[in-house]
Amino acid sequence: MRRIAPRLRAPIDPTSPAAFAGVRRRPGGGRALAVIAAVAACVGLTAAPSSASVVSPGEVSRGVTIPAFYDPPATLPSANGALVRTEPLPLGLSLPGLDGRPLPGTATRLMYRSTDANGRPVAVTGAYIEPSAAWHGGGSRPLVAFASGTMGQGDQCAASMALQYPLNLTGQTLSVGYDDLAIYRLLSTGAAVVVTDYVGLGATDRLHTYVNRLDQGHALLDAARAAHAVPGASITGASRVGLYGYSQGGGASAAAAELQPSYAPDVNLAGTYAGAPPADLTSTMKGIDGSALAGALGWAINGFTQSDPALKTILDANTNAAGKAALQDLSTMCIGEAILTYGFATSTKWTTSGRSIAAVIAANPSAQAELDAQRIGTLKPAGPVRLATGTQDDIVPHAQARQLAVDWCQKGGNVTYQPLVLPNLGDKILTNHLTPLITDQGDAVSWLTDRLSGKAATSNCWTMPVQP
Repeated sequence: MRRIAPRLRAPIDPTSPAAFAGVRRRPGGGRALAVIAAVAACVGLTAAPSSASVVSPGEVSRGVTIPAFYDPPATLPSANGALVRTEPLPLGLSLPGLDGRPLPGTATRLMYRSTDANGRPVAVTGAYIEPSAAWHGGGSRPLVAFASGTMGQGDQCAASMALQYPLNLTGQTLSVGYDDLAIYRLLSTGAAVVVTDYVGLGATDRLHTYVNRLDQGHALLDAARAAHAVPGASITGASRVGLYGYSQGGGASAAAAELQPSYAPDVNLAGTYAGAPPADLTSTMKGIDGSALAGALGWAINGFTQSDPALKTILDANTNAAGKAALQDLSTMCIGEAILTYGFATSTKWTTSGRSIAAVIAANPSAQAELDAQRIGTLKPAGPVRLATGTQDDIVPHAQARQLAVDWCQKGGNVTYQPLVLPNLGDKILTNHLTPLITDQGDAVSWLTDRLSGKAATSNCWTMPVQP
């Protein structure tokens, strides 16, 4: 028997430079280190408990043993959302409740079936959390299907693992469960929460298909389906369902809201929160390139070339040795070491022509068509949607997120558009992108809780001409 990677002990300060001593950094990585420390401090992360769970031997990714639970079987169930397996999931941040139940709830690790962008069955992992708090909103206890923000591409980065290990630092990897705060706030309302790991993140049979519209939307909707079959779950067929996500998660929840009528009409969708959604990947790639989150460009390329062999041929022909090495390296990285290693990198150094990856794609019609097919906003979203975007966001650019609201409004969507007007807190260093995640969280949870309580939402599409 082997142990999963050791969890940090409490005396280690996760915001100190010493904590990152074992993670490789590129020259001039001081800015990247500052970004990581700021993120950890901003969300109030503490180290996970020091005792480690014993698991069966499995894949090892950057020093982390992936539990055998995450290995998909050869055959999957026939129905989307059907459970493949479950097991108890110990939460890294949990308190004993007065009634004997842990706070904020009891978690179950999941594997369930979904359908990928190519129409093939795929195993997806995640977690369901039965809250300790009572639901006082009327009707059956509701469910929130939660789509996490960018975590990385290595299997050790999965959101379900981040619930167990909020800070995973081994000397080879650095994973930060920054979305745990929003998950716990949702649980405190009395709503149940199901978290998807997305296609290929956690599950060991393929790479994570980062920001793939269909893969993410399907995985989130099928997580909502799977939650109803979890042993001990108190949600019912009458439970209202909300979708919640920011950044990558905002794109996933936005895509799921568009796909629900055709893909999952059985999901009782009451409302969707989409924060900083990357709706236009062409624009988003340009925002990411050269930023602290430059490594995410590699995750997108890796995912799309895995799904589309023709695109792989094009990009293989246009990336140089340094680019190929970076893409391979990034394929097992989490967000922490990607910022430290590839923060502020420019993709012009990865191509044979010296052009950016975005320029290479734009010059090839079939490659650009693949990216255009990922555009969110071509369909009317189901139910009310709250779309929030920071007006200074230069990582997931504000303009393209606002355009998504315009596109949805033109299709007759019930859209509550919320521009988050903040000062410029630093170009390309993630602060303009991460600050709205925190400042808008309380309002986002309150808005979604109202929808789960059955309260109507009134569109403010009529204000769009004067909205920033």
